[in-house]
Amino acid sequence: MSFCSFSGGEVFKDNFKPGIYVCSKCDHQLFSSRSKFEHSSPWPAFTETVQEDSVSKYAERPGAFKVLCGKCGNGLGHEFVNDGPSKGKSRF
Repeated sequence: MSFCSFSGGEVFKDNFKPGIYVCSKCDHQLFSSRSKFEHSSPWPAFTETVQEDSVSKYAERPGAFKVLCGKCGNGLGHEFVNDGPSKGKSRF
């Protein structure tokens, strides 16, 4: 699977088949389908990364981090703190 940017139609938002989502530029493993959950945003939503170094991130504003591929720096979107499916979980 590939992690795709939004361009009017996100093909992985409603896909819940088992697998690993990887960076579309370098194939670095980012998210597991086990951490994926339904969310109202137009993009796939995950609670955690596959490994600690799967992504790099920096604070963009309080409660939100800009998220990049941990290997090549490709922009992946954001992490929203405490916006996951349960208390204390983030949404990537």
